[in-house]
Amino acid sequence: MDISSLPSIEYSATVASPLVNGEAKLSITENGLAVTALFSATEIPFCEMNALNLNNYVVNLATDGGLYSFSRLGNWCQPFYDALYEAYNQTVLRALFTQGTPLATAAGPYHYSEFGTSAGGQAPVRVYENSVCVLPPDLGARRIPLCFVNGLDKADFGLTLRIDSPLGGAAPGSAAESYTFSKLGYDTAPFTQAVETQIRKLREKTLAVVREIAPSLTAAQAAGIALLLPEGAAAPMGRLAAVAPAFVAAAEEKIAKTRAAESVQFFRSFCDPAEMYLGFMPYAPFPAATEAGGLGNLLEDPSALAGGFGALTDVLGALSDSGETSADEVPDPYLFWLIAPSADKRSCAVEFAVPQNDSAATFVYRCDSGFALFASRLNRALEAIAFKREVIRLSQEDLRKPENSVYYMASKRTVSLRFVRSCFLGRAIHRGPESWKKQLLELLGAQ
Repeated sequence: MDISSLPSIEYSATVASPLVNGEAKLSITENGLAVTALFSATEIPFCEMNALNLNNYVVNLATDGGLYSFSRLGNWCQPFYDALYEAYNQTVLRALFTQGTPLATAAGPYHYSEFGTSAGGQAPVRVYENSVCVLPPDLGARRIPLCFVNGLDKADFGLTLRIDSPLGGAAPGSAAESYTFSKLGYDTAPFTQAVETQIRKLREKTLAVVREIAPSLTAAQAAGIALLLPEGAAAPMGRLAAVAPAFVAAAEEKIAKTRAAESVQFFRSFCDPAEMYLGFMPYAPFPAATEAGGLGNLLEDPSALAGGFGALTDVLGALSDSGETSADEVPDPYLFWLIAPSADKRSCAVEFAVPQNDSAATFVYRCDSGFALFASRLNRALEAIAFKREVIRLSQEDLRKPENSVYYMASKRTVSLRFVRSCFLGRAIHRGPESWKKQLLELLGAQ
């Protein structure tokens, strides 16, 4: 449901808050909750809402700026809470880069354990094309990417999804990620079936993409590569070459035609090529994006990548049907990206192999907890934000700007994104080969 489709209702309540107190009118807007008293007014953005609850006919709203309590709503108390919760959830789903309509819905107790922390409660849960989303009325909302799920345990009235990286990199002493949903009742069977169906479809799509990139692979090789590179993830080139050397060769041939060609050669001067991580993602411009200013705009448009591999065929088909773009002008539909560790493994460089005419920069991060762990978290963070590169390097000040409110909400609810952002050291801009190398080496040594 779109927030704009919610009924426009003005509620009357008594407010106790840091900014507005006394009798006030409440209205749910596209961006948040407007609170208007006789002599004061404010709007609480959804991005600043951290929890809402209904207790003893009082709706409480915990925000970045303090606690708001709304009482004396009369018979409108429950409808107001439900409407605010629904609008809040829709904004959370946008922040989690979830698109489309749910394929299955349920509600019940949930519990998850991730990266050494755990939480639980009761909430609605929904299955989408490439994820499962649990939506409690607080910061516990989570999007579980089905492309990374490699374990599923069924129960009488629920199921558990497990994620354990095939590359390792788990934090010392921490268990694999697990997400358990229980007491789903009659929704258990359709919910479980929807999850299993979407996992199979995502595996099939990844396998088809791998075969398209390297048609000469055997069935076993293609399956092995698809397992290591689900939905845009990166894996060590040594591991990939051990499974299918032809896939690595095909990727290197494509990278040689991009702005990353010289970068990769320089990376080889300070790290073992087998230790470099290689990944790829869909990269094809929509006609509108092409007119707006080239391929560089695609990564700035969440709708262009949020659909994952499944949307790629439709994009290329639209380009072909339009008759406005010749075959020579259609770029490679996949963009490769790399992670190169420094010599001491305490930092790393992240490079996106954009076309020659696109602006580019190399992102540099600390790897204090280990290079493998950082690479695993970066995989998860980029997938979670539909590969919108700017989110992983924005300053905290920029993240809080109104135009980045969705990214701010995403960072609150995505552990891997917060981790990756906390490791950011800076960018080496591709203004010239020598200045770029100098800047990159300085950043890699900036512990």
